[in-house]
Amino acid sequence: MTAPELTLATARGDLPLGGQIALMAIHNASPDSFSGHGGEDWLGAAIVDVGGESARTDKPAVGVEEEVERVVPVIAALSAHGATVSVDTYKPAVAAAAIGAGAAIVNDISALADPELADVCADTGAGLILMHNRARPKQKLLDPRYDGQIVEDIHAQLGQLIEVALDRGVSEQQLMLDPGPDFGKTPHQTVEAMRAFETLHSFGRPLLAAISRKDFIGVATRRPPQDRDPGTLAALGYVADAGVHVARVHDLEGAKDYLAVRGLLAGEETLGSEDRLAEHLRRRR
Repeated sequence: MTAPELTLATARGDLPLGGQIALMAIHNASPDSFSGHGGEDWLGAAIVDVGGESARTDKPAVGVEEEVERVVPVIAALSAHGATVSVDTYKPAVAAAAIGAGAAIVNDISALADPELADVCADTGAGLILMHNRARPKQKLLDPRYDGQIVEDIHAQLGQLIEVALDRGVSEQQLMLDPGPDFGKTPHQTVEAMRAFETLHSFGRPLLAAISRKDFIGVATRRPPQDRDPGTLAALGYVADAGVHVARVHDLEGAKDYLAVRGLLAGEETLGSEDRLAEHLRRRR
């Protein structure tokens, strides 16, 4: 299926989503990111996600001032070049500073651990990505008791988070939903959640698949994070078939190439009879 046509209201205007899956590029402004800093051509993405604190649970949380210092210059520069920027943070003060610098969306991986984050989005009109996550920030949670129940729990918690956000003044049009692959989940539970992605369309909001280089891919391929891009492309194809609106990826150019060829073979794009390969692309110099 293709992604249903929906609009995400943001602090920088409405963002139309739907049809072919859109790509969210990753810019890690943290020196201890487990998976590198993403691609270089961030401006080719529908959204650029900027984060100043790694989600790694073996590293301490970053102070608000340091996180602001990391993300604000990057966000200001990207915004000045016309990028739609999301800030990956669960801290209200960081979100407020980022929106002031030009961020349009807040990507909260904490399941509103601090509900004042919703207040910031209500006051500024920023989009808010709500993620399912039973773990607290910087806490590792691998609980086998959720086996066979994770999909039900995702629906329950996301429903609760939507109610909290709406009660604090965020409009429904500002919300995007993420089932949180790897966050507070074993690889087995992440696969359960991924297989049920289509059920999340019942919420009627855009869906984000933060799939890039995740642990479930590492378990399936037995590869470290930097070698998981081919596996990530397989996951990208799967969530595209599930009608997901946005996929978060490190290898932006690889993902774009994958979607271009996939769309061509699926009949979404065409080649004219006169189309030929440019000579400079025929062989490596």
